[in-house]
Amino acid sequence: MTAPQKALLKLGLARDIDLALHLPLRYEDETRIVKLRDAREGDHAQIEATVTACEVSYRPRRQLLVTVDDGSDTCVLRFFNFYPSQQKALAVGTRVRARGELKGGFLGWTMMHPSFRPAGGDLPTALTPVYSTVAGLPQAYLRRAVLGGLARADLSDTFVPEIAHQPGRHKPWLLRDALQFLHHPTPDVPLAALEDRSHPAWQRLKAEELLAQQLSQLQSKRERDRLKAPPLGAAPGGLHEQLLAVLPFALTAAQRRVGEEIARDLLRAVPMHRLLQGDVGSGKTVVAALAAAIAIDTGWQCALMAPTEILAEQHFRKLIGWLEPLLAPRGLRVAWLTGSQKKKERTAMAALVQSGEAALVVGTHAVIQDQVEFKNLALAIIDEQHRFGVAQRLALRGKMREEGYEPHLLMMSATPIPRTLAMSYYADLDVSTIDELPPGRTPVVTKVISEQRRDDIIERIRAQVAEGRQVYWVCPLIEESEALDLTNATQTHEALSAALPGVMVGLLHSRMPQAEKKAVMSLFTSGQMGVLVSTTVIEVGVDVPNASLMVIEHAERFGLSQLHQLRGRVGRGAAASACVLLYSTGDGPRLGETARARLKAMAETNDGFEIARRDLDIRGPGEFLGARQSGAPLLRFADLATDSELLEWARHAAPLMLDRYPEKARQHAERWLGGKSEYLKA
Repeated sequence: MTAPQKALLKLGLARDIDLALHLPLRYEDETRIVKLRDAREGDHAQIEATVTACEVSYRPRRQLLVTVDDGSDTCVLRFFNFYPSQQKALAVGTRVRARGELKGGFLGWTMMHPSFRPAGGDLPTALTPVYSTVAGLPQAYLRRAVLGGLARADLSDTFVPEIAHQPGRHKPWLLRDALQFLHHPTPDVPLAALEDRSHPAWQRLKAEELLAQQLSQLQSKRERDRLKAPPLGAAPGGLHEQLLAVLPFALTAAQRRVGEEIARDLLRAVPMHRLLQGDVGSGKTVVAALAAAIAIDTGWQCALMAPTEILAEQHFRKLIGWLEPLLAPRGLRVAWLTGSQKKKERTAMAALVQSGEAALVVGTHAVIQDQVEFKNLALAIIDEQHRFGVAQRLALRGKMREEGYEPHLLMMSATPIPRTLAMSYYADLDVSTIDELPPGRTPVVTKVISEQRRDDIIERIRAQVAEGRQVYWVCPLIEESEALDLTNATQTHEALSAALPGVMVGLLHSRMPQAEKKAVMSLFTSGQMGVLVSTTVIEVGVDVPNASLMVIEHAERFGLSQLHQLRGRVGRGAAASACVLLYSTGDGPRLGETARARLKAMAETNDGFEIARRDLDIRGPGEFLGARQSGAPLLRFADLATDSELLEWARHAAPLMLDRYPEKARQHAERWLGGKSEYLKA
């Protein structure tokens, strides 16, 4: 295989259709020749001219200077990197066609590193596409490959008459015409319509892509609905009722509502596939515990998997407190499985899981290791589901041993999913939302403060600790990096220890041994430690009601949902709580636009749903979902923010196509998703 062929595969261009769908980043206009006298500063222009001088200059550095004259004015072509062959091709007297950005005007025109070739020959009739590429794959090779792919690919129309009229003012283009046009648009097309993707050819592509995604989601939902799962029902006077009776608090109306939605799902002989979303601190763990109680009541096992050991342990502590006293009389218990356990302890826990004595298994990725075998798993609960890859979710579902059966799946997320995203990426999921916080949670006041006022913040910490309160101080990096010269957690820990004599200041970061992390966390949880300096390992799951102040250093470097998660660690008790976002502008006078938008959103709202909506606006859906690692097919062309009409159209078109034209539906999804549609089944 040649280097360019390997580079094509690196770009994911394996099939003819992949090449046909590799659309240009931008276009160059080589369809006309411009006279220098008619040009303007900053124009990307193509000129045809005669070389009048060609010399290598060494001031201020080695460069090739070529002067050309097009009969109306002269221009200097300047090359810092050049080969003898180029110098030869630009010999005095040669007529050349050169294209590049014109600089200079009154002082004489120059072009830096223009593209050039011998003059003469017909001018192209379409704009020249410029594609995204990788090292070892020149534009000329890629253009030829795309042209070949476009000619060979099967671009037959899959839109059946009933769905052909997608939204828009124009008659829909055919796919083949739309692709031919977008690879080689005519020069009379306004570039703005190509760049903002409002041109009817773009609309056709977006409609195609959204339809493929909806077809795939609907197909996987229907396939799942054909699978079997054990029906799980709470026994009268059983574990579910007992748990409700011993909980030290009353459930909110929202918790009761989503609990009933989950209970109804579990009663069916079809696997539940539900996303439970609720803001930080809305009480998702107790809803999960009630679902687990239903499974255990019916004689089955339940597994709860969380992405970090701290979060898993937080769940474990709560669940043991609530459930263990009720399970012990039945000879059952809650098991704990993590990667950091000693081999002997893990083997003992795995034996409890295999025998069925462990009715509920809580842990990290260790839960899905090969050596862990369940006796009869019927309910899998995954917390912070976007932090797990698809392979891990599939592995947990594969732990059910009954042939042809699949466990019920409950996924939990404290990052609420905006509606358009739920319609698109989670079309095959039922969504339950806890939209109220338990009583007694105090709203957190958020302040955005410059790094220069660090001393004022330390004073504020001193006052809080004197009142018996506790404080988090979060740093973004563990060690110095030359690129991001940040105050690291260790230095901050030393500085705060020196500034706060008599106060126990702890340090927590991901490189510490697990036992040390546990020791630090228990000192903070028990109230003996006043200040905890930490990297983001405390982002989710830490519950210390006495902590009333959160300081986030270099807040401009965090994502919006991460800032919101961190803020959710305070305001968990009755004390008035605050979150301080300390920002630094580096050497520049101002913060970047994206960072400013994030900090502004944090100061303006505590509502996780509003935060999620703004986060989607700022970052786009791919990053928002962590979709690269989850395998969800990122939308390459459609934009959920602007194409909601097309998304609605695709949602209605997908079932019609699957029911009446299954072969066309299969062909359409295969064309767009290739092998990726497997991922949607997770």
